Amino acid sequence: MELAGGGFSEEQFREACAELQQPALAGADWQLLVETLGISIYRLLDQKTGLYEYKVFGVLEECSPALLADVYMDLDYRKRWDEYVEELYEQEYNGQTVIYWEVKYPFPMSNRDYIYIRQLRELDVAGRKIYVVLAESTSVPQLRERRGVVRVKQYKQSLAIESDGKKGSKVFMHYFDNPGGQIPTWIVNLVAQGAAGSL
Repeated sequence: MELAGGGFSEEQFREACAELQQPALAGADWQLLVETLGISIYRLLDQKTGLYEYKVFGVLEECSPALLADVYMDLDYRKRWDEYVEELYEQEYNGQTVIYWEVKYPFPMSNRDYIYIRQLRELDVAGRKIYVVLAESTSVPQLRERRGVVRVKQYKQSLAIESDGKKGSKVFMHYFDNPGGQIPTWIVNLVAQGAAGSL
């Protein structure tokens, strides 16, 4: 499994591991959005943007941690199953591996594009193997904004995966993005809720 380049601290990786073991929902107004098939999805209103960030916890049976991490990191595979991918590739810029991702939006909305870094690490935590993937928006001068496409400038995601002790995987994901543009926040939140539910 290839480790992607990125600019994340050891502490950020450890935080994702800690949430896999003990969800950090206290001290904030996290709301349980849905609980189904062993997966719980919580949301928290971001006061600055009026949008929600999401935390997902649960177990995916019959899917090993190594397979989940491989699928998550495989951009070519994503292009085959994700009908909303307009363009998706990984490239080196200034010594850093960067991902460009254009997402199709339905008419009359403009497509969105993301420029982000991500990094996968396989950590050993008290004898347990945990896969952690971190992703965050960045800017690259060579990747200018395209006419008719809205650049997503606020995006962050963390994913932690370990064995459930059987054939499956215990997972944690934290996700936020602000798609920008003139989309009403209630539509953005509805779409994000559906995307989180499709995990």
